[in-house]
Amino acid sequence: QVHLVESGGGLVQAGGSLRLSCVASGSIFSITSFSWYRQAPGKQRELVVTVTSRGSTNYADSVKGRFTISGDNAKNTVYLQMNSLKPEDTGVYYCHSVSFTAGDSWGQGTQVTVSS
Repeated sequence: QVHLVESGGGLVQAGGSLRLSCVASGSIFSITSFSWYRQAPGKQRELVVTVTSRGSTNYADSVKGRFTISGDNAKNTVYLQMNSLKPEDTGVYYCHSVSFTAGDSWGQGTQVTVSS
């Protein structure tokens, strides 16, 4: 089992920055990929960025050049640095992992609201 907990969401003005955190616990050594997703009200959940155990990353076109995924192995934490935020970035952000032994795991989500 993998347990994920997000934090760092909040209200920010357009052009500002936020850093989201996701702390993983449990069977973390079997994780093969990690992603950030987001979902706006009435919209389908969309992939923001994914990183694989091979180290490859893939960003959505809408966030490329503005968002960066990173990690801290000592803290079992993955970050999403979000710069130059736009109102269109508003939504609930979720972290997600795929584990060789535990399958899919989702965090509870953290709200990001960008005002214009």
